[in-house]
Amino acid sequence: MSKAFTKESDGEAPDDDFEGEEETLPEGVKNYMTPTGFAALREELRHLQKEERPRIVEIVSWAAGNGDRSENGDYHYNKKRLREIDRRLRYLMKRLDSAEVVDPKKQQGLARVFFGATVTYVREDGKEHTVTLVGPDEADLAKGKISWISPVGRALMKAETGDEVELKSPHGVEILEVLEIRYSG
Repeated sequence: MSKAFTKESDGEAPDDDFEGEEETLPEGVKNYMTPTGFAALREELRHLQKEERPRIVEIVSWAAGNGDRSENGDYHYNKKRLREIDRRLRYLMKRLDSAEVVDPKKQQGLARVFFGATVTYVREDGKEHTVTLVGPDEADLAKGKISWISPVGRALMKAETGDEVELKSPHGVEILEVLEIRYSG
């Protein structure tokens, strides 16, 4: 008989879409976050726990009460969504527990690039870039925020204005010249 005509069980099938937890930090690397990034993750955790998860649980309960679950799209979709929310909640709790909040305004050694610095640099092709070094969970290239453990972040770390640093990439080594360093909140 074709598998298309067999009844699937109501048991939880493993999620092939999500093979493991979200990305973790490399061994020995601290989970630095800015106060803004920490607050954003804490707010996401609150939203998922207090608003999103209870709403999805209510939908799953309603859908389960509609009888046969084998062809109940609301039930299957929302059970999957509930697993995704639970996975994200575990991740957020772990990241917030391990976070070391560093306020860029209180950073020492403001003449050098450290976590929280906003750095303007020029590439070999003459293009200027301005980036802020933040934690991996806060990184957003569209907003000019890069992870301090990214290749560019690591290359810029501890540099001073006027320094030329080497960026090692799959395309080879590129020289970046640091034009300006500033710290703001």
